[in-house]
Amino acid sequence: MSEQEQAGTRDSAMETMAALAAGNREYETRFGYIFIVCATGKTSAEMLAILRERLTNDPEHEYTSPLKSSERLRS
Repeated sequence: MSEQEQAGTRDSAMETMAALAAGNREYETRFGYIFIVCATGKTSAEMLAILRERLTNDPEHEYTSPLKSSERLRS
């Protein structure tokens, strides 16, 4: 991979991390608690997509989403 390609990858990763941080703040403001997702096996881009999707949920639906995720972790 060329230096230019590596720099593009780093920039992309930094943009994704910045978007995750901003999305986490927005999520906590909107719902009153932190964003929780099972990160195992997911890329930062996949987690960002999940975060963005869940930000569209209404508060009642979103409240149950992390509970369902944690139930899958325990099984």
